[in-house]
Amino acid sequence: MSVQGIIGKKVGMTQVYAEDGRAYPVTVIAAGPCVVVQRKSKDKDGYSAVQLGLVEPRKAKRVSKPMKGHFDKAGLPPCRVLREFRVEDAAEIKVGDKVSVEQFAAGDTISVSGTSRGHGFQGVVKRHHFRGGAATHGSMFHRAPGSIGASAWPSRVLKGMRAGGHMGSERVTVRNLQVVRVDGANNLLVVRGSVPGAGGSIVEIRKS
Repeated sequence: MSVQGIIGKKVGMTQVYAEDGRAYPVTVIAAGPCVVVQRKSKDKDGYSAVQLGLVEPRKAKRVSKPMKGHFDKAGLPPCRVLREFRVEDAAEIKVGDKVSVEQFAAGDTISVSGTSRGHGFQGVVKRHHFRGGAATHGSMFHRAPGSIGASAWPSRVLKGMRAGGHMGSERVTVRNLQVVRVDGANNLLVVRGSVPGAGGSIVEIRKS
């Protein structure tokens, strides 16, 4: 029984060429190596999972006392990034076990979760893809939202009304992505398509 996932960092996007000459957009992810920091069982925690820590070249600094105790209990050096992955039976996995990118192979289908790029405050045209008004002939209605409710009844704006506001910086999961290439020596995973987040952001990769 192994952990069907890993923590990674988005490196950026590029393209690869297939045998027929077609170019495909791909995302390069520096996946792992990771280490098992904690096990969670159904008897004690109510669900079965493992907590992974991303092993990075630079050491974690300014570790809080609770987190220092957490890693001292596991007998491991502190990790800056921790994520949980559900497993069927955590009893078969030991604290300190290493998780590498080599568990994936070309052709595998995966899901990638991360935090999308932040776009700040945006209007309804960009945020919700509203069409907007006419652009010519003296129109004074261009990128406004239009009517947001009746005045007589209920005399209020209903909940869930699409409006301008903060866009991005949300947790996004992209499913059914295909693994194109695995570089175990450099801990790199090449995935067809795009994944959420900017370059350098943390992502979670799970087998579909």
